Amino acid sequence: QVQLVESGGGLVQAGGSLRLSCAASGSIFSFNVVGWHRQAPGKQRELVAEIISGSSTSYADSVKGRFTISRDYAKNTVFLHMNNLKPEDTAVYYCNAIIARSGSYSGQGTQVTVSS
Repeated sequence: QVQLVESGGGLVQAGGSLRLSCAASGSIFSFNVVGWHRQAPGKQRELVAEIISGSSTSYADSVKGRFTISRDYAKNTVFLHMNNLKPEDTAVYYCNAIIARSGSYSGQGTQVTVSS
């Protein structure tokens, strides 16, 4: 079992920045896919950014150029750097990971609220 714990959410004004962290209970080397999803009230959960096979990154069109996903293997932590935040970025952000022959895992989420 892998546990993922998100942190770093909060309230920020439009145009501001936040850095979300996802601390894993085990080595993130084992993650085939790791990423961030978000879910706004009344909307479906959507992919924000992900790292595939440790190197390839993918972003939702709505966050390209503003968000960056990164990881620190020494700290077993995945980050989501969010710049130029917009009110439409308001959502609960979840860290997710897929480990081959083990399964998929998700954290409890962290709230991001962007005020206009």
